[in-house]
Amino acid sequence: QVQLVESGGGLVHAGGSLSVSCEASGRTFSNYIMGWFRHAPGKEREFVGAITRMGGTAIYADSVKGRFTISRDNAKNTVYLQMDSLKPEDTAAYYCAASSGVVVRQQLSHYNYWGQGTQVTVSS
Repeated sequence: QVQLVESGGGLVHAGGSLSVSCEASGRTFSNYIMGWFRHAPGKEREFVGAITRMGGTAIYADSVKGRFTISRDNAKNTVYLQMDSLKPEDTAAYYCAASSGVVVRQQLSHYNYWGQGTQVTVSS
């Protein structure tokens, strides 16, 4: 089992920045691809981005590309999501997820473990 705990959400004005983090425990963190997803009211949970095991490569959804950055520190068992130039439409609960797969994928079903989520609200 892998336990994931997100932190760092909050309220920010449009154009501002916010960083959220996700700390893992239970298994060897570097064995897992880590992803970020978000879920806004009335919408389906959607892929935000993901990062490979050693942090060498990250992929992003088109909606956040150029504004969000994912990084990880395997020594701290933590993955980060830096969000810049935030827009009201970025408002959602943000979830980290861990995948034991080999290839980075966007599909929710590819991820084995999920955190409880942290709320990010962007005011206009």
